[in-house]
Amino acid sequence: MKGNDVVGKMFGTDGIRGIANDELTPLLALQLGQAGAHVLANKNGYNRPTIMVGCDTRISSDMLASALMAGICSVGANAIYVGVVPTPALAYLTRKYKVDAGVSITASHNTMEFNGFKFFDGSGFKLPDELEDEIENVMREGMGKIKLPVGARVGKIKYRYDAREEYVNYAIHRVNSDLSGLRIVIDCAEGASFYTSVEALKELGAEVIAIHTNPDGTNINANCGSTHMEELQARVVFEKAQLGLAFDGDADRMLAVDEKGEILCGDLIMAIIGTYMKERGELKNDTIVATVMSNMGFIIMGKENKIKIEQTKVGDRYVLEKMCELGANLGGEQSGHIIFMDDATLGDGLISALHLLRVMVNTSKPLSVLRQVMTVLPQSLCNARVFNHKKDRFMDYPEIAEQIEALDKKYADEGRVLVRPSGTEPLVRVMIEGKNKKEIHADAKALAELIQNIMF
Repeated sequence: MKGNDVVGKMFGTDGIRGIANDELTPLLALQLGQAGAHVLANKNGYNRPTIMVGCDTRISSDMLASALMAGICSVGANAIYVGVVPTPALAYLTRKYKVDAGVSITASHNTMEFNGFKFFDGSGFKLPDELEDEIENVMREGMGKIKLPVGARVGKIKYRYDAREEYVNYAIHRVNSDLSGLRIVIDCAEGASFYTSVEALKELGAEVIAIHTNPDGTNINANCGSTHMEELQARVVFEKAQLGLAFDGDADRMLAVDEKGEILCGDLIMAIIGTYMKERGELKNDTIVATVMSNMGFIIMGKENKIKIEQTKVGDRYVLEKMCELGANLGGEQSGHIIFMDDATLGDGLISALHLLRVMVNTSKPLSVLRQVMTVLPQSLCNARVFNHKKDRFMDYPEIAEQIEALDKKYADEGRVLVRPSGTEPLVRVMIEGKNKKEIHADAKALAELIQNIMF
């Protein structure tokens, strides 16, 4: 994906992602800005659309933001740059300021050498597939449709570094709880939540012990955050805190740790909040939207509490689409992307944390008790590294297909096997659920190794 060499589909389930300055070059960012502004201008009939741009803390974000905004301005559109903000904050600000689109420059939970682009429309929702395809087509066809104005028709950039305060105020007023007396450890992953999450919880009265809040551009997600929770688990117990909260690099996901140091996955968090909302008549259509990766225990929890669990393929955009279709206001993923449709247009780690805290405060129950609403069945997830352009074709290999079929039969009565390509990384993910933890892990690991050995 270097320069004009746009190979295959650029946009995945969560925008565009790749290694900065290799797959994602400044030239690509410039052309993306040009093509995106051009498509928006044609769609909306505006001669001068305005696009808001924000980023996470990785070192390449400044480079890519500058190139993207140069592209936007070069076709006569304007940019508003809000600096380092969580991705959900960028979506909210896009909607609040009534601009035509927003772009968050982030690679979410990936390591620092990666970066990416997440596009939002003027309502704060991710761009529909047809608009992403249109942007790709403009780039793939050599940018021949792009016209570069001169003189006063060139666009300009407005800088709004104070905008993050507006997001903090919005979040705490949407889910307003008195957190006085709560001691909370939060891990900000050296990412975009290093300011917003700390300030929000402090303003609500909590005693906040914040770790990994010193981003230097190279340490984002490095052995911290929602993908590396060991330090947070230990710190919660050491500090005698009521809970811990872990965000990822762009703070659109959140996982929690109870007072005993045990992790709560996205399924458990949705179960706690969903049952509470249902009791209060707040859970629309008594429905939660989840994905095929959700633990079987979550499905059982739904049946026990008369909550309909609708499942989609993996990806928060698919969860959101199903929520809109069903009129649901709660949905999410096991990984911690949780969408509260009444409050946000995508997964929002801070909003999710505030909803979880609201349940704790209003029920006066610790997380270790609240989590008993659901029993998590043993589950093992292993990744096979493959070439990105091959990851959708693993079933084309007879030896892999035969092994998957054999495991399907083995776990047909007491579990399940799910093999799928990652939407954001060059990986094939293998998940097996069953009764025996050691056995399912051994089988998942063996299948992942087989896939990697054959395809990489």
